[in-house]
Amino acid sequence: MTDLTDGPAAGMTDGPVGPAPQNGAVIAAVVPAPGDEPGWLVQTLSDDGTPAAEPVIVRAVEDLRRWEASGARWLWDATEPIYPPLLTAGFSPLRCHDVTMTERILLGREGRHGEPASAGAVWARRHGLPVPADRVAETPDAHPALFAAALFGAPDPERADGDRAEGDHSGTGALFALCEAYVDQLARMGQNNPLKLLIAAESAAALAAVEMGHLGLPLRAEVLDGILTEMLGPRPAVGARPARMVELAGEIDAAFGASVNPDSPVDLRAAFRRVGFDIESTRSSVIKDLDHPATAPVLAYKELSRLFTANGWNWLAEWVRDGRFHAGYVPGGVVSGRWAARGGGALQIPKLVRRAVIAEPGYVFVVADAAQLEPRVLAAIAGDPALQAVSQQNDLYTALADDGFGGDRAHAKLAMLGAMYGATSGEAGRLLATLRRRYPVAMACVEDAARQGELGGVVSSVLGRTSPPPGQNWWDLSQAGSLPEATPAQERRARQIARDRGRFTRNFVVQGSAADWAGVWLSGLRRDLRGVPGAELVFFQHDEIVVHTPTETAAMVGDLTVAAAESARALVFPGRPVATPVRPVVVDCYADAK
Repeated sequence: MTDLTDGPAAGMTDGPVGPAPQNGAVIAAVVPAPGDEPGWLVQTLSDDGTPAAEPVIVRAVEDLRRWEASGARWLWDATEPIYPPLLTAGFSPLRCHDVTMTERILLGREGRHGEPASAGAVWARRHGLPVPADRVAETPDAHPALFAAALFGAPDPERADGDRAEGDHSGTGALFALCEAYVDQLARMGQNNPLKLLIAAESAAALAAVEMGHLGLPLRAEVLDGILTEMLGPRPAVGARPARMVELAGEIDAAFGASVNPDSPVDLRAAFRRVGFDIESTRSSVIKDLDHPATAPVLAYKELSRLFTANGWNWLAEWVRDGRFHAGYVPGGVVSGRWAARGGGALQIPKLVRRAVIAEPGYVFVVADAAQLEPRVLAAIAGDPALQAVSQQNDLYTALADDGFGGDRAHAKLAMLGAMYGATSGEAGRLLATLRRRYPVAMACVEDAARQGELGGVVSSVLGRTSPPPGQNWWDLSQAGSLPEATPAQERRARQIARDRGRFTRNFVVQGSAADWAGVWLSGLRRDLRGVPGAELVFFQHDEIVVHTPTETAAMVGDLTVAAAESARALVFPGRPVATPVRPVVVDCYADAK
């Protein structure tokens, strides 16, 4: 890449951009253009990172569309700050290479989770220079200014000492770092095709996340207001409890015969202990089994409190505008590859709130979810022929029950979840023996992963996402518990942290591989929906996709969700005879989908 040192600075031009070359795939590297006028500085590269033309300044989105039409792939530092203004301007690329997301995956594979992942960081590490920290938006709306050169903090290629050009308004430093970061990542990916598929899907997911946040999920504010009023009473004054919660608090006081703050776990636990229940937690799952008059009002209060704080009137005012819920999505925000949300609780929309998620006139929702995905994924990654045969059935748990649990579906499900999530004691532990007899290869897969974790090792998903290693504190506690002079408490602590980590790695290989499949499914469907006029991908959650589409195209969209799922299965689990069935349903209201 040495010829890029002089290229961007010397050859930059301003004006219309011609179509991308047609001799093979083209990468278009994009950074904000210099100066105060909005625009983009673009350098075309061949697939191996070699410059294909002189860099140009692009001022019109139409020119970007011409590049897109000729098959260009877009290369940028991070999708979240770069893409929203482009999307607002009407430009929606088919595919991109997100350097930051890619770097996080590559760093994880190198045992360096959490290190800075920007293009500037890649460049600095490559040259042995101080590595700049990543700049992360704190809220969905806190995007750094698109055209601020300081956003990238990139190295200035004109300076031999490698100093970062914080005040560089030419934009060439950021462009140089971006291009060199891409070359560096190409070399580290090598010919690992599963890893390349993962990175392509993650980059497409980043595009989808921005698009979903921009479009928003249709939600009728007046309907949700009515639901809140029905459940909680009239909207209370700032800082006050809703009327129904006040009533329940009174019932709780009466049941305990004393004043209790139901919002305080400490207060609530002490109240139950005073009446003879020595509980360690005030979770609903614990309280529901207590035989006391306070149990029912406490459970009801907790449910309404969650609704009021997580999706009440304040949430409605902050996150819903113009009839849509606009959330901030974080693809790969969990180490397993699952998505997270930045504000708004996008991935935890309760059933009550879903009643307000209503399609717009002339539209419907196509809601598609992958049925019993994780046990099917276990069958695929383990290569267990018996479990693969069971995975072909529509209801996997019923098939499991018929195969080894005497038709008891509840026991079959409990055993399988225990195998994947590490519940190896109690009823689930007892049932695992049946799984070991019937599906020894699958059980060996998760138990080997658990042993790796217990020893401090790492495991990987099917496409190559790697679990983070344990921290130094884990090693210190483990070492302390293994010394000859260790106390019984230290030995117990060492065994506990080993078991905990084993449960994590046991589940990582399954959940991470499920996330791999879901990411490929999402990216394929996003591509296919571009050919359906009016179809909007508006929600994604682990193994469920929601498309808002004109009524007349609903059947087509449903077929596309199924086809994309089958394509993802073939790409992620090639040659494995497993099924990953997707069941699309067409509804006017999201709550009716399940």
